[in-house]
Amino acid sequence: MPATDRCAYVEWFRGSAPYINAHRGKTFVIYFGGEAVADPTFKTLLHDVALLHSLGIRLVLVHGMRPQIDERLSRRRLTATYFNGLRVTDDAALECVKEAAGTVRVEIEALLSMGLPNSPMAGAELRVASGNFVIARPVGVRDGVDFQHTGEVRRIDASGIREVLDLGKMVMLSAVGYSPTGEIFNLRSEDVATQTAIALKADKLVLLGEGDCRAALDGALIRQLTSEETRQLLDQGPLENDQIRPDLEAAVAACDQGVERAHYLNGQVDGALLLEFFTRDGVGTLISQTPFEILRPASVSDVPGILGLIVPLEEAGILVKRDRERLESDLRDYTVIDRDGTVIGCAALHAYPESAQGEVACLVLHPDYRCEQRGARLLESLESTASSQNLQQLFALTTQTAHWFRERGFEPADISDLPPARQTRYNPERNSKILIKVL
Repeated sequence: MPATDRCAYVEWFRGSAPYINAHRGKTFVIYFGGEAVADPTFKTLLHDVALLHSLGIRLVLVHGMRPQIDERLSRRRLTATYFNGLRVTDDAALECVKEAAGTVRVEIEALLSMGLPNSPMAGAELRVASGNFVIARPVGVRDGVDFQHTGEVRRIDASGIREVLDLGKMVMLSAVGYSPTGEIFNLRSEDVATQTAIALKADKLVLLGEGDCRAALDGALIRQLTSEETRQLLDQGPLENDQIRPDLEAAVAACDQGVERAHYLNGQVDGALLLEFFTRDGVGTLISQTPFEILRPASVSDVPGILGLIVPLEEAGILVKRDRERLESDLRDYTVIDRDGTVIGCAALHAYPESAQGEVACLVLHPDYRCEQRGARLLESLESTASSQNLQQLFALTTQTAHWFRERGFEPADISDLPPARQTRYNPERNSKILIKVL
């Protein structure tokens, strides 16, 4: 391996350590449709699933089987019947459902049983359990249509699933449910995954679909959404890729009922699971009840993160040096951008109430996040805070970013325009430019 490749590999592996530690012992419900099962690359996906399991993640797999059912109907020269997007399962269709469920389950179990030397599954020795964990009831008659053997989830045997997970096994569920009267029902696989995640209070619901979740206007990948934003996106009409609508609906339903996070991933991306969970930004769309990235007042636990941002700039002479003691004493002045528990931006507002002025200081962003108007958001937050404190002006001293402040309404000023207390601490050797904005 070339030296550059070795360095990149070591750097990535070290960088994944926080995520390995964070995910160990957590419960993920992973859903993939029948289209993924039929894809030639499905074996690689299961290799990644096995890797997640080996890292201590408790996994429940939920598979779909729509194309497999339709294929069996076609062989019998029968036509799939849908009403309002839901399959009508008559006696003949139910036989196809049972055949598809058994075949897909066995194929997945076979792939997870591989252990050939020099393969990703070597030494894995995975154990997969299936069973009657899904209790169902009939959909019945809707708008005059008898759905017959089509059902909906009535209850998930969460305690039974947990017992299996506690034994170190994976659980696999098909889109089939059973009633207390012994009947078999065909279910929507997305509903099985959603209700399982809710019942288990899973840490994550992972939905592997067909294609990315992209914005309709510019086609950009949507990185994160709250459940409310996702609901609004769905209400606007057809999506850029409307095939993913059921997955997004499932994500919203899960988040609304207590699942902390849902991840929609393009299942056609090689290594999507690993890239999503062991890199900072992932490759999919994160959906959560509350924002993944928030602006908030700094706390004591943020001090190491703030220092990590500002020390490189202090060493480069861009920022004035601040020791930890000073930072902690001024901490109430700081606002941070928290991205999944990591401080990626900060700024401080030092108030001079005697002159109704405030200083914008230490506005710093992590190099990987100097985009998407994060700096502007920090400044707007400081301006709002300054107004609430009845400050009439903001000023900034800078050696590198004068133009950035000018673009946001700041004007060149003189040292005499600063509060007297700040004038005495002005360092002429730095020759910082002074800019002021009237609020």
